[in-house]
Amino acid sequence: MASNPPAPAAPFVPSTEPFGFAGPRTDEGPWEEWNPTEDSLRPIRGRHRVAKQRGGGLARSSTVLGVGVIAAVGAGGMASANTGKPPVSISMPDLPSVFGGSSDAPKGSPTALSDVATTSENTAQGAKGAGEALRDRIMAQAESQQVQIDSKSQAATETAFAKQVDTAAAKAEQEAAAKAAAAKQKAEAAVKKAAEAAKLAELAKQFKLPVVSYTITGTFGQAGSMWSSGYHTGLDFAAPTGTLIKAIHSGTITEAGWAGAYGYRTILTLDDGTELWFCHQSSISVSVGQKVSTGDVIGRIGATGNVTGPHLHLEVHPGGQATGIDPAPWLRSKGLNP
Repeated sequence: MASNPPAPAAPFVPSTEPFGFAGPRTDEGPWEEWNPTEDSLRPIRGRHRVAKQRGGGLARSSTVLGVGVIAAVGAGGMASANTGKPPVSISMPDLPSVFGGSSDAPKGSPTALSDVATTSENTAQGAKGAGEALRDRIMAQAESQQVQIDSKSQAATETAFAKQVDTAAAKAEQEAAAKAAAAKQKAEAAVKKAAEAAKLAELAKQFKLPVVSYTITGTFGQAGSMWSSGYHTGLDFAAPTGTLIKAIHSGTITEAGWAGAYGYRTILTLDDGTELWFCHQSSISVSVGQKVSTGDVIGRIGATGNVTGPHLHLEVHPGGQATGIDPAPWLRSKGLNP
């Protein structure tokens, strides 16, 4: 039976590398990586015996194991490249325990090489990704809360500003309304005054003072013993005897003659029933029932009756009532200024 010759013994050199092989060493002589292939391997015939190794068996076994692992990895890579098959994950025993090192992991437990380099990196990346995600969530929540606060603050500011604008607008509207009302009232007053002036001007054409040239010597309401009522009841126009007395307005003569203390008196009744008394005349120029117009002569100034000198005593009796009123305001209401 044929047998393979035993492998030559390798010098024992303790390895300081974590995986037992890091590369060629100067004290081991020239070395070349061996990658077995189908062409380089002989066909296996029959049974083979593996001779027991003596002496530095552990060192030789580790070296052979390292070479075998590299060869297997190379072969697997070549096979993957040539056949298109997926690479095979290779598990190895805990190398520190094999070479006498210390390890926290249980001895002899297999660990996939693909997991050794990626586990810690994936863990760090996962922790970093989780931290960044948490930070992003916190920042997003803070930003959302800040946006809500800013929105509420802006809304409150806009509401206050709108309220101020509304208040200012309402105040301006009230002021404008007050000014408009004042202007309207002033304009109405001016219009009314102008209308009154026009009316008085028109009335002045219809009403005239009884005497052209005169002096006011007595007014309504003066107190004195010379008047039987105790006060003066009319308005006195002093003028020389014989001065013409004219009708103040158109009307009808309802009385003309002697009247005791009033001397010679003429009463002119207007269309509204107002009676005008012309007293102390020296002569009368009209008769009862006669129609007269504004400015017609009705008599002359004299000093008849209870007098101290020549003058016209004028009284105004609205509606023919016995008690007269102040002639001065009544004349002014007709556009006349005594």
